[in-house]
Amino acid sequence: MISKVEDKPPYQVPTMREVSDIPWNGYKVASTFSGCGGSCLGYRMAGFKVVWANEFVPAAQDSYNANKSTDCYLDKRDIKSVKADEILKQTGLKRGELDLFDGSPPCQAFSTAGKRHKGWGEKKSYEHGAKQCNETLFNDYIRLVRGLMPRVFVAENVSGLIKGTAKGMFLEILSELKTSGYRVKCKVLDAQWLGVPQCRKRVIFVGVREDLKTDPVYPVPLSFRYSIRDALPHIISAEWDGQGSFKPRRLSSNEPIFTITCNNAYQTTVEAETNISRYAIGSEWDKLKEGEQSKKYFSLIKADSKKPCPTITASSGSFRSAAQPLHPTEKRKFTIAELKRLCAFPDDFILKGSYAQQWERLGNSVPPVMMYHVAKTIRDKILTNGT
Repeated sequence: MISKVEDKPPYQVPTMREVSDIPWNGYKVASTFSGCGGSCLGYRMAGFKVVWANEFVPAAQDSYNANKSTDCYLDKRDIKSVKADEILKQTGLKRGELDLFDGSPPCQAFSTAGKRHKGWGEKKSYEHGAKQCNETLFNDYIRLVRGLMPRVFVAENVSGLIKGTAKGMFLEILSELKTSGYRVKCKVLDAQWLGVPQCRKRVIFVGVREDLKTDPVYPVPLSFRYSIRDALPHIISAEWDGQGSFKPRRLSSNEPIFTITCNNAYQTTVEAETNISRYAIGSEWDKLKEGEQSKKYFSLIKADSKKPCPTITASSGSFRSAAQPLHPTEKRKFTIAELKRLCAFPDDFILKGSYAQQWERLGNSVPPVMMYHVAKTIRDKILTNGT
């Protein structure tokens, strides 16, 4: 059961302005596979300074550039071309001086929503024409760990990495990380217990360099969860139905939705791409009650506004007819403004590109608030205690 509202603080994600005003804690981060900047933003929320990041997908680069701090260098090359000494030169650090090295190697090859091992060896095509075998990219992350020798590293991936055929590859990755000079642990964390109104399980590797003589640590789960209703107050806008009760106010597909951000208000329209009324999943939505999952379409769920949102995947925004968690009270997909709330991004975080591209950025990202809890724990329990 979700805790009562009075047992938990209101759901609120700091604005980008508030994040930029957070004092530097003295520690520096370099990030790989940075996407639009979800993980990096989590580190910034914990006071870290992200000094270098790498992302080679142009659409993701555009969003990352729109939100990064001015003293962060964005390397746009394929990770296979990046060398550790180039990172050190760019950041002005020596080998061993970097505090934290972060990375989220692309996870499509391990995702339970994809082909998994059947797709291994196949190169994934990106929108800008580049191709990569994603299941091998962890090797480049490990290569850079060994070249940089940071005090701590954090690597993230989908929970599918530790399941089925992929488990053998997981054990190889874990072994390689341990033989790189680190005490390493791996744990599955669920974002819904770390301040995010979304069920999102992720494998998190934490490695601590042997000379720090400290074991890896993880954040303690919160005692409460946030629901879709907590994150999206307009979901529970109500009106008298004339029959002795209140019911949610239904919004038409072209009516502006009202969203609150801190003490200010702004309006945003419901994007045309959210409309599913002409598709089979729209008819299926009509048959489902809140919280019910379709028996006909894989991953199609009418989200329950009283609970955290089901996992938002990157591919669900690409096609209007694609099945995914759908809005609980309106026959439509979530808007980008709503998705930012459900993925624990600031309301004023800038996303570039089409509706589908913005959805993909959010679906691929580590929720910033989730990474904040990971970063805060490493800051307080490892880096601060080890210096």
